[in-house]
Amino acid sequence: MRESLFHNDVCPMSKQEWGMKMSKNMLFVYNPRAGKARIRSNLLDIIDVFVKAGYEVTAYPTQASGDAVKAVRERRAGYDIVVCSGGDGTLDEVVTGMMQCEEKLPIGYVPAGSTNDFANSLGIPRSMIKAADTVVNGRNFGCDIGAFNDDSFIYVAAFGMFTDVSYATKQDMKNLLGHTAYLLEGVKRLSSIKSYPMRISYEDACLEGDYIYGMITNSISVGGFKGITGKDVELNDGLFEVLLVKRPVNPLELNNMITALVDKRTHSELIHCFKTDRLIIESEERVAWTLDGEFGGEHCKAVIENCKQALEIRVPDNDKISG
Repeated sequence: MRESLFHNDVCPMSKQEWGMKMSKNMLFVYNPRAGKARIRSNLLDIIDVFVKAGYEVTAYPTQASGDAVKAVRERRAGYDIVVCSGGDGTLDEVVTGMMQCEEKLPIGYVPAGSTNDFANSLGIPRSMIKAADTVVNGRNFGCDIGAFNDDSFIYVAAFGMFTDVSYATKQDMKNLLGHTAYLLEGVKRLSSIKSYPMRISYEDACLEGDYIYGMITNSISVGGFKGITGKDVELNDGLFEVLLVKRPVNPLELNNMITALVDKRTHSELIHCFKTDRLIIESEERVAWTLDGEFGGEHCKAVIENCKQALEIRVPDNDKISG
C-alpha cells in the first residue's frame, strides 16, 4: 500500500523525490480549545499549508497548562522549526520552553485566541491560513524576550488593579470606547483598590511609593488596546516600556490620573513611564503577577531583564515591526 503512494497516476513521485521534498521537520503545538476552538475548523488546512511547503509535521495538541512548555523543552532532535497555535498564553508557553533549551529554533505563530496582542504587534494576519502561510513564506525576526526571575515572558509582565481588566472588558465595549473602556472597567474597582508599597530600581534611578498598577511591556498593544505602551515601540531594541501608576488619595488626583491615561500623557505625579533594559521591583508583601495574561506567581522581588533578540519569530516578509 505504501509503495503505491509513490508509483501511481495520482502521485508519480519516487521515494527519493518525496524524501527530498519532505526534508524539513516541524513540531506543531496547538491548543485545541483556544478562541472557542477556532483551530478545529482550520487544522487540516493549516497542516496542508505546512506539508505543501515541504515540512514533515509532528502535531502536538496540548491537554493542560504547561504542556506546551514541556513539549518544546523535551522535543526530540532534528526539528527545524517550532510552530504554535492558540492564544498569547500558548505562545508564552512555547517561548518559555524554548528559552530553557540550549538550541533555540525559530518559532512560528498561528494565532487562535480572542485577543492575540503579540500577533497584532508582529503584523501576523488574523486569518489562520494566512498566518500559516507567513510561517512558511515569511522571514525571521529577532525578537526581545523578557526574563522574570526564573521565568520568561514575551510581551507583558504586570501587577495590580488593571491586570485582568483588559481581558474582562467585553470586545464590543472596546470597539465602541477604545482605551476609555479599559479605564472605565478599572474605575469600577476603585472602592476595593489595593496598593503595594514598592521600591523600583532601574539604571541610576529609584522610585518609591504605593503603586496600584505596573506594566512592563514589549508590545504595541496590550489587552486589545493599541497605544497603551507608548510611542516609538520597537520589539527588538533591547528595551522595555514601563508604566507605573501610584494610588490616588482623593477624587481630584483620581480624575487627573484617568485624564492623563486617556490622553496618553506619560508625565504625571501619579504616572511614571520610562524605557529600560532591566529593573528590580521589591515589596514587603508578596504581589501577584501575570505574564502574558497568565498567572505568574506571587513575589516579593521581581528581577526583570530584557534579553535582546533572544528568539527568532516568523513574521510577514518585508513587514516593518514598530509602534
